Amino acid sequence: MPSNAAPNAKPVLTVKNLAVEFPVHKSVVHAVRGVSFTLSRGETLCLVGESGSGKSVTARAILQLVASPGRITAGEILLDTGSGELDIVKLGALGRGIREVRGRRIAMIFQEPMSSLSPVHTIGHQIVETILLHEKISKEEARKRAAALLDRVRIPNPEAALDRYSFEFSGGMRQRAMIAMALSCNPEILIADEPTTALDVTTQAEILSLLRELQRDRGMAVLFITHDMGVVAQIADRVMVMFKGEMVEQADVFDLFERPQQPYTKALLGSVLKLETPAPRPPRPAEESPIAEISDLSLHFPLNVGMLGKPAAYLKAIDGVSLTINKGETVGVVGESGSGKTTLGRTLLRIYTPTGGQVNYWRGDGVEVDIARLSKREMKSLYSEVRMVFQDPHSSLNPRMTVYQIISEPLRTNTAMSEREMRDRVAELLMRVGLPADGGERYPHAFSGGQRQRISIARAIALRPRLIIADEPTSALDVSLRHQVLDLMRGLQDEYGLSYLFISHDISVIRYFCDRVAVMKNGKIVEIGDVQQICERPEHPYTQTLIRAVPRPDPRLRLSAPA
Repeated sequence: MPSNAAPNAKPVLTVKNLAVEFPVHKSVVHAVRGVSFTLSRGETLCLVGESGSGKSVTARAILQLVASPGRITAGEILLDTGSGELDIVKLGALGRGIREVRGRRIAMIFQEPMSSLSPVHTIGHQIVETILLHEKISKEEARKRAAALLDRVRIPNPEAALDRYSFEFSGGMRQRAMIAMALSCNPEILIADEPTTALDVTTQAEILSLLRELQRDRGMAVLFITHDMGVVAQIADRVMVMFKGEMVEQADVFDLFERPQQPYTKALLGSVLKLETPAPRPPRPAEESPIAEISDLSLHFPLNVGMLGKPAAYLKAIDGVSLTINKGETVGVVGESGSGKTTLGRTLLRIYTPTGGQVNYWRGDGVEVDIARLSKREMKSLYSEVRMVFQDPHSSLNPRMTVYQIISEPLRTNTAMSEREMRDRVAELLMRVGLPADGGERYPHAFSGGQRQRISIARAIALRPRLIIADEPTSALDVSLRHQVLDLMRGLQDEYGLSYLFISHDISVIRYFCDRVAVMKNGKIVEIGDVQQICERPEHPYTQTLIRAVPRPDPRLRLSAPA
């Protein structure tokens, strides 16, 4: 996407030596230190870096949205008003001055629209309120503009959508509504903080295309925060790399990818490129031995229950799925949000009871059981063999329990180990997943996101399971941590002979980690095959669409793509 910024144009935003600090107990966290950059009209500047690098704090500081007790301690944030420069730092976080900047001149799209949109007000109410806050027009005129905005961001039936609530929208539709709200007052600058992180690849591609189109039409400057280098390669004009609160490198997107100067940037790009290549795997045996065989599995949720208690319709979350998982094999399941992939994993664990079909599982003692028909008591005995790693370690680890208590819980429930034996086992597990053996007395909040996922993996392997269902286990992690966690899981697979059902919407992760891949759409498997065949020679049109939608970490590839 060629830049819309005029060469040598005066920047619409200039940040000079910005510093943001957070007092913590008796110390101070320097979240941003001496950061400087410019942003011109029509230009897209991407801020990249790991979690904790300071990129989101930098973006929030521009709108004086730094969470208390954080504060801007130094620097200037200069906004070109046409008649001079306005220093946003001097406006403070409260008062009329900053309120006139927010929304009207600089707007922001947040990462998770569900937490940014009010659940008790309609979408239309929220957009209309934003318009009326900045413009002296009637409520009727504001509503007409709100409907036009929803139509502009391609939300179907915009008039009706105005009267719906955020929870009635899909993730992609919620993000479109957030974009409509951000653009309601024609801002000169749009700040987008990880706006596509929680979206599947096809929805992400639609949102990125929409943002490009809106930027081109309006001549906006865009500050785009992300840790996805594939997205950076597709949309950026310039890139600023941050690490531990500091700017380590800033360059044109082509120069950065082809000639990175700093070691950290090289390491970041190296992590991305590593995921582009399948990890070396020993050849699979000529005759596979199944550990689980799913046959015609279905799960239907009743909808629109009538007066007599009979449902008028059903949502077919899983619709006739058949799949085999062999011993020591990693089978990936990929698809859009709502395709049924997470529901499939949870049904295998009997979190949901299937409507029909079979799930034949061969236990460690060789006995075959049908998970679909086991009682809760019978299923409980299988939880030592079949375990799950969840998507978000922050919400799946109890914040009130120490790491020792979290990891030892399945040992306490399923074994007769003494306290001493459990402490030794937990210390061994922590070391095995690359954490200090004495980390058991700390709480989850004392660990980074990548470390918390390692704790989740340690808990999952505590009972030496045979099958692990991993539901988006790396989607919440920075790209530099993803391959580390995947390599850890691969090492554990080789050591313990594990089988994985690996659920993800990230094609690069699937390509790197899996042996075979099943592609799901609307509760059905539409294609299944070897990972190389699916990723390089997909046959089903839906799979081809998925593969095309993946942003590749090479800015040269976007030159032939339609704008």
